[in-house]
Amino acid sequence: PPVVPQVPAEVVELYRELSQHPGPSAACLGPDVPTRCGDTCCSLYTGTGERGGRGGCPPVGVPGGVLTLLLAEWAQRDLARAENVKFCRQHLLFHDGTSVTSLAPTGTCSEIRDELLSRESPSGMLRAVLRKVPAKEKEKEKHFVEVWDQNRKVRSIDLAALDKHGSVYDDEQFGCLAWSHSETHLLYVAEKRRPKAESFFQSKAPELGTSNEGTGTPKKEDAPLKGEQFVFHEDWGEALGTRSVPVLCVLDIEGSSVCVLEGIPGHVSPGQSFWSPGDTGVVFVGWWHEPFRLGLRHCTNRRSALFYVDLTGGSCELLSEDTRAVWSPRLSPDGCRIAYLENDAQGPHQQCSRLRLYDWNTKHTSTVLGTVPRQAWGAFPGIYCGALPGLCWAADSRRLVLDTAQRSQQDVFVVDTATGDTASLTAGAPRGSWAVLTITRDILVARFSTPCCPPTLVRRCPLPRTPRHLALALSPVPTQKVAVLPGSGREAQTRWLCLQDAPPVPGIAWSIRTLQPPPEQEHPQYGGCQGARGAGLGSATRRALTPPSTGGLDFDAILLRPSEGPAAPKPPLVVMPHGGPHSVFTAGWMLYPAALCRLGFAVLLVNYRGSLGFGQDNVASLPGNVGTQDVCDVQFCVERVLQEESLDASRVALVGGSHGGFLACHLLGQFPDTYRAAVVRNPVVNIASMVAATDIPDWCLTETGLPFTPGARLGPDQWTEMLDKSPMRYIDRVRAPVLLLLGEDDRRVPPCQGLEFYRALKARGVPSRLLWYPGNNHALAGVEAEADGFVNLALWLLQHLRR
Repeated sequence: PPVVPQVPAEVVELYRELSQHPGPSAACLGPDVPTRCGDTCCSLYTGTGERGGRGGCPPVGVPGGVLTLLLAEWAQRDLARAENVKFCRQHLLFHDGTSVTSLAPTGTCSEIRDELLSRESPSGMLRAVLRKVPAKEKEKEKHFVEVWDQNRKVRSIDLAALDKHGSVYDDEQFGCLAWSHSETHLLYVAEKRRPKAESFFQSKAPELGTSNEGTGTPKKEDAPLKGEQFVFHEDWGEALGTRSVPVLCVLDIEGSSVCVLEGIPGHVSPGQSFWSPGDTGVVFVGWWHEPFRLGLRHCTNRRSALFYVDLTGGSCELLSEDTRAVWSPRLSPDGCRIAYLENDAQGPHQQCSRLRLYDWNTKHTSTVLGTVPRQAWGAFPGIYCGALPGLCWAADSRRLVLDTAQRSQQDVFVVDTATGDTASLTAGAPRGSWAVLTITRDILVARFSTPCCPPTLVRRCPLPRTPRHLALALSPVPTQKVAVLPGSGREAQTRWLCLQDAPPVPGIAWSIRTLQPPPEQEHPQYGGCQGARGAGLGSATRRALTPPSTGGLDFDAILLRPSEGPAAPKPPLVVMPHGGPHSVFTAGWMLYPAALCRLGFAVLLVNYRGSLGFGQDNVASLPGNVGTQDVCDVQFCVERVLQEESLDASRVALVGGSHGGFLACHLLGQFPDTYRAAVVRNPVVNIASMVAATDIPDWCLTETGLPFTPGARLGPDQWTEMLDKSPMRYIDRVRAPVLLLLGEDDRRVPPCQGLEFYRALKARGVPSRLLWYPGNNHALAGVEAEADGFVNLALWLLQHLRR
């Protein structure tokens, strides 16, 4: 049953319990090892290495076939240490080439410490690790590249001592750690070495010098640049404040030497690189940084292209169009094809993406999958993902797998790159959120969760014999499920079988609702047949096999509610629109909504028009209509749910962050009689005042419906338009108490936005409270800030939604 806390300690204890659920973040498969039927296998722990389970596991009877080590990397909040920790779990996977015969866990978990990046070599016999070594007294933090074989650490290279570049990039936007096919070199991205700078008035110090490599002769330090220590250096915005000028670096493992690649065009910043076939050069994505850098995180609309730099001649060749936005290139196992994602440059930050294919031999580029205007059940929904899986190709080098939003679910699809045909691998599986972790030698590992089930590992489950291609699901659903991906053309036969029974979190029931806005709220360009509904009435249905279709745009909402009996009192409702605005809630595990539901609240997650997963028309309908269309969708959804569900309509609150906070603040002013309280995280409240302070000024203009041109001077009409679409327009009508959570280091929606709203509320006598989190940016994802934010959020709602 739901917890109904009376004191903060009960809220704290509930959060402590639910926040301890870990989630798998990566997986890899070791080399295949032939086995004999009847052999016995057990794990033997022989040391104190960074990876591997401590202790052994019970002996396991080995069926005839092949043994493979499955290693999954997990992340978990550690509230005592106030940090996220990573750990690994290992499983022994037995298969005979056509089916998995058994799976067994090996020992207990082991924490992974100070690893920034790690990659298996192509043969699987070596592993490269980029490790952070904490700073000692009067020293800077160091980065080491380590190379491990099956028995020991064979190389440990101090990159700082080589003094070729600045800090190494480990982020998802630029970072990489790529083995050459020969397994003799590693490729990575780092900050360009910046010359030392000093004051005009700095006294000249004696020249101490250091030794030149291999010569023993003194090496003079570069002369510091006078008066340059306060020069401003652009960076790539939110969460990328230390990324300014990336360079591609090649590490010679045997020689323990590093060289910085030359030949990169000066107008682009390189990243997401890998070795070309034959190791003749390097393929990379280059982002335009002129006339100035814009925020890159969660912005897949930045002008970029695919390049190839030849290591023999030093030339750089353009492989894709240079007027688009491209990212996430993936080389096929046979080295003949590069798949990558593509969007239109500018426009909405997230869109329905195209899957493109570059043929290395013919130099021809083709479109495998284009944008999908409207989502339709039974058809491929389009690509809405931040990146392709790191390993996404099947062994045939023809098909690849990816996960994508499909309305309010996330599903896994296989794509035939030769024909453009797609097939869902989760069509017959339970609804929820599926994500591909890896595919190696056609063994597919995926993650699965639902709003009431956090993701967890799978274990020990026999699989029936099937055609080639194997798949494992990391799933918490209590029924057994594992997926075996059949051969080409037989993907519909895929079955998922759970490998570990784990009960769902008790006290949470959930459903997905599809809503059609009333005719007067339909978009004039994307509206449908008016005669299909009663005049002036919208519609709402529980999700069936197909949602209602009348030609206009519809949207979804996910409702979580306490699973109590019919005699239980009506729970209060917390309304949560997502941020973006072009993102989506999928039916997976989310800590805050689940914890609120366990506290006795119903939670409504609204995927208003403009969300991903519903087709490109849905995305395109929102720019120019923020503050009206999205606000009306949320309010319409709230009113419908209150009419049709047993909820307390007198106790409704709002919770939202970023654009979700924008909508919450709008709803407080436009519909003040509906809501009794609100909690907003880093909200946009005044687009006009945000445009000059954010790392994404293009967002302010695009979502307002105005063109963005770097350097263009805004006129009075444009400033007025931005202000008119902002929540500050309705500030005089706000009456409900508001709690604001602000990140001091937020570059996306600077904290001055929340301060502006807070001061306006205080001036009008509206009860308000502000929490300020140093060292946290837009997401407030620091473990301490996230925990403190939830407890304060819950106590605020409990206080102001009392009967």
